[in-house]
Amino acid sequence: MLLKPHKMRVTALSSVNSMGWLLDGYRRYPIALGRTGRQSRKREGDGATPVGRWRPLSVLYRPDRTLRPRCGLAVRPIGPLDGWCDAAGDRNYNRPVRLPYPASAEHLWRADRLYDLVVVLDHNQRPRVQGGGSAIFMHVARVGFRPTEGCIALSEKDLRQVVARLRRGTQIIVSG
Repeated sequence: MLLKPHKMRVTALSSVNSMGWLLDGYRRYPIALGRTGRQSRKREGDGATPVGRWRPLSVLYRPDRTLRPRCGLAVRPIGPLDGWCDAAGDRNYNRPVRLPYPASAEHLWRADRLYDLVVVLDHNQRPRVQGGGSAIFMHVARVGFRPTEGCIALSEKDLRQVVARLRRGTQIIVSG
């Protein structure tokens, strides 16, 4: 039996708004988007959520704070030395790295709980364009769904439900 690709759609409340919805069949989850809205030409540091079709590649979780999530994708615990390179021009740009790292890298082990559960999206993976945006994830939202730096953020409860439905072939569609 061939499964149809599972599609989740992201819609914003307005063209520049950093709030929106993740639509998954009949389910609708409130989300936070990038502080500058959505952008079809994503650039490092622009604060925009990139427009496009993104495949979830894997799920990361912080094992000291949350249980291993149920998921149809690869799941990996993160630790205090895990980071993600955001230094345009570095050979590991937009890739996971071990900290400390000689170039700029985002810490995945965070005090604010935003990365207690993370879905890694394939934005700017193949081909990887230097400066084209890094560390575009689905992760836990800040209180009040305050804007992200370009990611898609959900409440932890909603993110856990979404993660349970992810499988190979799932697409996250962010429209402009």
